[in-house]
Amino acid sequence: MGLSPKLMAPSAFLIVLALLSVPTNAQNNSIEDDGFISVFISSKGLGFVKDLLLHKAVSSLTPIELKPIEKIVKIPLVGQVDILLSDITIQSVGVGTSYVSSGEAGVVIVASGGTANMSMNWRYSYDTWLFPISDKGAATVLVEGMAMELTLALKDQNGTLSLSLMDWGCFVKDIFVKLDGGATWFYQGLVDAFKEQIATAVEESVSKRIREGIIKLDSLLQSVPKEIPIDHVAALNVTFVKDPVSSNSSIDFEINGLFTAKNNVPAPNNYHKEHRVPISCTGPPKMIEISLDENVFNSATSVYFKAHFMSWVVNKMPDKSLLNTDGWKYIVPQLYSQYPDDVVNLNISVSSQPVLKIADDKVDTTIYSDMIIDVLDSGEIIQVACISLVINATGSIHISKNNLTGSFGLTGFTMSLKWSNIGDLEMHQVQAAMSTVIDTVILPYLNLHLEKGFPLPVLPGFTLENTEIVCKNSQVMVCSDVVHTGEYDLYKLLPLPLWVNMLSI
Repeated sequence: MGLSPKLMAPSAFLIVLALLSVPTNAQNNSIEDDGFISVFISSKGLGFVKDLLLHKAVSSLTPIELKPIEKIVKIPLVGQVDILLSDITIQSVGVGTSYVSSGEAGVVIVASGGTANMSMNWRYSYDTWLFPISDKGAATVLVEGMAMELTLALKDQNGTLSLSLMDWGCFVKDIFVKLDGGATWFYQGLVDAFKEQIATAVEESVSKRIREGIIKLDSLLQSVPKEIPIDHVAALNVTFVKDPVSSNSSIDFEINGLFTAKNNVPAPNNYHKEHRVPISCTGPPKMIEISLDENVFNSATSVYFKAHFMSWVVNKMPDKSLLNTDGWKYIVPQLYSQYPDDVVNLNISVSSQPVLKIADDKVDTTIYSDMIIDVLDSGEIIQVACISLVINATGSIHISKNNLTGSFGLTGFTMSLKWSNIGDLEMHQVQAAMSTVIDTVILPYLNLHLEKGFPLPVLPGFTLENTEIVCKNSQVMVCSDVVHTGEYDLYKLLPLPLWVNMLSI
């Protein structure tokens, strides 16, 4: 294997992105099989990850121990000399220039101008007509002009990323040896005899590390979970749906992105990716862009609705008067007359899946729900009436660390009496009470859960920063820079010698 005649722009970031993004299932590129979340990494993002990996990984490469080298050399005026180099160790590596990019041939990583400092012990012996002569000592070696290129293939394989090494090469331009001791003639003899072998040993050692590292990294990518747990009800499907799409300065990953159910609750399976007019952020270029189709959010409401998670009994609220029949005395007089001074519970349940519509800078939804008024009379729960509510709400989407969160406010509602065991209700009298219930119970309860949000596909140990959110055309676009928080040791996930070999040498 060797350097290709034409270097293509490279991208080590792709590999980290396989982890920084999330995984999906797809066998073709039809619209129906497109992901509902896409992660776009810009050239700014690629540079960030490359620099970070270089800084963190280079110190973890060394030391590297090389095999001993022995050779019989013919030295003028001396004769046949047996020379052994042992304890050959690469002590440190200096970073030269490197760049990463991608294209149709794969992910190409090129580095040049690297240096390495080595130490070794030497020993030589030869026979004279009187007696044998031997000597030993130490030496330091400076390796300069190291260059490396490798080409990687990154593809979707049953919802995870598969990484393979297509081509590779590592080359040493020159070495400089400094002997500690030894005869004058020995220096030039050692350099002439071993320069090529030392260079070859370094090249082979680095190439071996590259091959081993790629195999380990591919295994790691295959083990990336295909879903992110949200809670005991739902998880986010993060399988890759197709091969990454790359250009000379960016990479685009598509993942399924739909919520799935846990505990054997049927998951939504009727979502199809529709063509959307692309949207973009308006601020300065960011490292990463995450686009979410509105079906991501609707799959979440479907899972939680089918899991009967959208119902609750209200027995505490700011306006405590509504939790006693005394508070209904002038709203529903017959309720108080039949059940004087009894405890009231409000049994609220959403009657159909809420559907979210993402419009310009907002999210609209209509919530259909039923509220049953329960009376606790002599230890018995008595259902006295059911009021149907149609709640129109408008919300906004926010970022909290790496979570996408939101909140909704009331824009209007209508109501009707569904049934009653205490006679007709004057609905215009009930309206103010229902407005209080919606404003102080239903929407705050909804927003409490929305504040938790759900995680965006960002690798642990990294946090979004300077984030811009755009809502438009049934999509949410999150544009952000990324900072390394150091709270999670990314480098324990990755074979460090691989990264150093790829980017440092």
